[in-house]
Amino acid sequence: ARKFTDKHEWVSVENGIGTVGISHFAQEALGDVVYCSLPETGTKLSKDDEFGALESVKAASELYSPLSGEVTEINGALAENPGLVNKSCYQDGWLIKMTV
Repeated sequence: ARKFTDKHEWVSVENGIGTVGISHFAQEALGDVVYCSLPETGTKLSKDDEFGALESVKAASELYSPLSGEVTEINGALAENPGLVNKSCYQDGWLIKMTV
């Protein structure tokens, strides 16, 4: 089940791994995302730590971790196609995966 934070991130946990992204509301408010700044795998995060940022043509928005854990994977597709965050914020546009 997907859970949302008050900062408009979402997290979905399966088999001890949390997948993190931003909500439809957040991507709509940002507009077209042109750059995603994400942490390296192995980065340890505490709940509410800033872990990156999304930049759009009209704004930049910091990203905050909904969980405490270690980053196990980042969505490499976003480097070449950051617009996936807009097109598919709950599927292909996920941001990071982390241990929980």
